[in-house]
Amino acid sequence: MKRNTTIALFYSAVAIICIGVISISMWLAKGLNAPYQAPAINTGKETAPQWFEIAKDLPAINQDKQPVKLSDLRGKVWVVAEFFAVCPNCAVRNGAELRKIYDEFKDNPDFHITCISIDPENDNPDKLADYAKAIGADTKNWWFLNAGDTKTTHDYLEHELKFFGVRNRTEPLDVETNGKYAHDLGFILVDRDFKVIGKWPLADARSEEGKKLDPNLYQKLKDELFARIRQELDKNKSPGI
Repeated sequence: MKRNTTIALFYSAVAIICIGVISISMWLAKGLNAPYQAPAINTGKETAPQWFEIAKDLPAINQDKQPVKLSDLRGKVWVVAEFFAVCPNCAVRNGAELRKIYDEFKDNPDFHITCISIDPENDNPDKLADYAKAIGADTKNWWFLNAGDTKTTHDYLEHELKFFGVRNRTEPLDVETNGKYAHDLGFILVDRDFKVIGKWPLADARSEEGKKLDPNLYQKLKDELFARIRQELDKNKSPGI
């Protein structure tokens, strides 16, 4: 009897393992057939599983003290990123990446970059203007925005654009080194129809951590982003382009 019980338990375990293997195989097959989406190395809340239309607008003031809205960019192809003026990662990592994108597409009137401050209490228009001047951004196709209330801004970035949630740093040395906020360094691409169509974490892929994970990831993501921008700009070109 004991031998029969042992045999029964063995085959039951084999059956469970087989079911598990089949389930995993089906899951992997589904993943391999799914459309590619740029991975996010940054930690935090998961990004949206599908790309989406931006439902709500965001009024703000740009670096020239002009009132603008994100909906003013409808009909353009634009990249949006979070930043704040004293963030060293924004200046050293994201600033260089955004400048490369800007230099590549700045002559196309249908292309735009928008950087939204996550520290509107401190990033007044004068500070934004100094930042824009230092990075060589022209207001006509690169905005640095102050959207007013901090909580409203953070909620919009997280819930409407689906960036990772902004987090307050608490350790004094961390604050001194990296600024008061930890935030998403990814670039979101929005098409002419005001739809978010992808997210590319170039700065993270270029970091030492990212290089250890995949030394080729940065170039792969950069090439993919540039190709997608060109693809979107080629749709419904403005007259004369």
